[in-house]
Amino acid sequence: MSEGTIRTLIMVDKQADRVVPPSGFTAQLTLFVSGAMAFLAVFALALSLASGRLADRWASELARAATLRINAPGDQVAAQTKTALTILRQTPGVAEVRALSREEQAALLAPWFGADLPLDALPVPQLIEIRGAEPGYDAQGLRLRLAAEVPGAVLDDHTRWREPLVDAANSLRRLALVSILLIGGATAAMITLAANAALAANAQVVEVLRLVGARDRYIAGAFVRRFTLRALIGAAVGVVLGMAGVMLLPEATDEGGFLTGLGFQGLGWLLPLVIPVLGAGVAFAATWAAARRTLKELS
Repeated sequence: MSEGTIRTLIMVDKQADRVVPPSGFTAQLTLFVSGAMAFLAVFALALSLASGRLADRWASELARAATLRINAPGDQVAAQTKTALTILRQTPGVAEVRALSREEQAALLAPWFGADLPLDALPVPQLIEIRGAEPGYDAQGLRLRLAAEVPGAVLDDHTRWREPLVDAANSLRRLALVSILLIGGATAAMITLAANAALAANAQVVEVLRLVGARDRYIAGAFVRRFTLRALIGAAVGVVLGMAGVMLLPEATDEGGFLTGLGFQGLGWLLPLVIPVLGAGVAFAATWAAARRTLKELS
């Protein structure tokens, strides 16, 4: 499509615009489809951005966190804990280490065993919390040193359950992006059907226009402008309603986990404003293709 053709299609021509009925089934269908798809696109976009933030946060936090578990006889736990803390403080890339108190360990076990768990009567291992620094520490080298000096130490860098969580969040983000593409395709298909219906309903008008010398580009421009405007208005309404719905979602909290904080943040609130423009662009391309094809069939 040349620049001159695009200019001709978007220029307002009230006389040509009378070719397309201003109301009726096709108008209602275009407005409804554009609004509904834009509404869904807002939530898909919010889900994609939230999933990306979640994946980045999980990857960042869990990559720096690790736990050292000391399984040793009761009379050796204190000595091995002291040795392990000394080794960890000497390890490059370790920013902070802290041995959990008995109360903290009891709080961790309380959801499964109750608040009155007698830790002194049970062989509960000592836990040491490790916070890594940039660029991180050599986990394999640390394991070898701990194995030589602290026989009861087991280093858990959370890799086993960190990677599935990050992969799940990234998969959710990809699914949301695919949903946006499907929404765009469905919008194009429905607007194409509506444009075909409008052209077929005005077949006699099209023939009369041709008899008086109107070119197909002139006729197609009337349909393209009308359907593009309908799609723009419908998508704008859908985006406003979608953003209002996103604003009503609960904010991010530690208690809610990944079920909260699904809205936009900062400049992300400006991204949904692009949806009406993209919707109008999809309608423009779909209607132009449908008009060219249908006018060719009516020749």
